[in-house]
Amino acid sequence: MLGDFMPFLANSLVQLGYAGMNITSKLAMESGMKPLVLVAYRQIFATIAIAPFAFFLERKTRPKITKPILFQIFLCSLTGATANQVFYFVGLANSTPTVVCALNNVIPAATFILAALCRQEAVGIKKASGQAKVLGTLVCVGGAMLISFYHGHTVGIGESSIHWKYAEEMTSKSSNNGSNFFLGPFLVMASAVAWAVWLIIQGQTSKNFPAPYTCTTIMCFMASIECTVIGIFSDHKISAWSLSSSIRLISVLYAGIVCSAVTYCLLCWSIQKKGPLYVSVFSPMLLVIVAVLSWALLGEKLYVGSVVGSILIVGGLYGVLWGKDREIKEMKSNELETGEATLGKGGGKDDLELQLHDPQAKGNHQAGAA
Repeated sequence: MLGDFMPFLANSLVQLGYAGMNITSKLAMESGMKPLVLVAYRQIFATIAIAPFAFFLERKTRPKITKPILFQIFLCSLTGATANQVFYFVGLANSTPTVVCALNNVIPAATFILAALCRQEAVGIKKASGQAKVLGTLVCVGGAMLISFYHGHTVGIGESSIHWKYAEEMTSKSSNNGSNFFLGPFLVMASAVAWAVWLIIQGQTSKNFPAPYTCTTIMCFMASIECTVIGIFSDHKISAWSLSSSIRLISVLYAGIVCSAVTYCLLCWSIQKKGPLYVSVFSPMLLVIVAVLSWALLGEKLYVGSVVGSILIVGGLYGVLWGKDREIKEMKSNELETGEATLGKGGGKDDLELQLHDPQAKGNHQAGAA
């Protein structure tokens, strides 16, 4: 019982942590913090937070770091850290937390498309598992398009009775200021594609360099340099990099330590215990949590297009996951049948040889005949 509850609790806490990051980051950007500056600080604090894990947990088991390994980690930093988070946070600055979290659920579909193009994933359109993956991907993309291009009427759920004065002041100052309801969703989808590319590269990197904490530390360190350079080019004023505001400091510390170091440890542990598919199923929970918090704390309005699109994305996500789960079970079943067939062919001969050469077996056989 406890063995099933702890992974559930860990993944729920991860999604709650990510939800908090979306809210605090949105408030920090509405207070005037540039998204590129926020991303740079996140990578810096993430490097500092993860480095002790790499040093103490992997100093005896860490493989040799070669130039090809460094190049692969560099590609991981460009896709999974820099491109993914730059697109994500700029998209968040031009959209709402709920829309961003909804679109982030297209990652499994984007990963499936890229993996199929790279021939790392079998489509298997003639099987139910392959049909579920393809159909789920199409539904995900359709939901993402609906959120991006259609809003419709607001959903009449009333206003929240919770009044957070600071959040109300920030949202009123930034209301309709700099938001772009097409650019935001587009950049978030670009972020999902970058993350999908990272998953494919990281899969190969993990095989060549099985030291996840060291790999993540190096990746975050490289990304901190990349993001800092990009941030300085976008805004080199010292005031833009100031963390004197409490919400800015809380946002970068929270994003770097909680949402990079702590959540990464929890996800690694959960994947080890239950597998990656189990972890993926919790992704839609983030959408629900953020939608409730955004409505309650930020006064965010929900639109018909956002609600219907979110439902389509979540439905498509589970379609892809179901297809992948069934495919894995079919592969294991085929491997088991192949192994039993091989064992059956050699089993009779082995038993006969055992009876001919083992005196105890021969005696038992004679006793049984008597």
